[in-house]
Amino acid sequence: MGFKETLSAILGTTRLPRAKLDTLFAISAASVTMQTEFSLKPSSSAGICFKPIESSGYDEARKEIEELLQFSARETESRFRQVTDEYRFTWVILEDPDFEDLVTGIHLVSQTLIEKGFGAYILCAVFRFEKEKPFYWIYNFKQGKYYPFIPDGNKMRDHALEFRIRSLLERELPIENDVGKWYPLWGIPL
Repeated sequence: MGFKETLSAILGTTRLPRAKLDTLFAISAASVTMQTEFSLKPSSSAGICFKPIESSGYDEARKEIEELLQFSARETESRFRQVTDEYRFTWVILEDPDFEDLVTGIHLVSQTLIEKGFGAYILCAVFRFEKEKPFYWIYNFKQGKYYPFIPDGNKMRDHALEFRIRSLLERELPIENDVGKWYPLWGIPL
């Protein structure tokens, strides 16, 4: 860290990283490969997680998100709900049998938050797949990359399967190379 970065951190003027949306839709094409090549079936639910926001501007953004999702639900048969997890993070959970509609819905929520100035609060999007056990692709908005997360028991993960699936899909998905950034998300409400 250089002098400018250190000074910014001390003074509290460091800017939060902006959310990146450009690679979010890569999961759509990859889901076809996961189904046909690896028998990983996409779940009918996905979620987007963000830090709690205390702001009247956020209340306006939340209302707009709800209105957009209600409108979208009439067209796509999607359902949605908002959940606060045990760590006080907010989740918007979407449910729809059409995986493309889930991806579009996640994009809609994230785009609205970004347009309203809350992009720095978005943590991740989560897409669930199934085989013998739940399998998650986590989209890190700050990096614009995906990583696999496969919980295996009491706060344990199946690292071997995570690395295997990464190697099989690294041509289709922008995957985070730094495994130190493959953060576990315990208690995903999907």
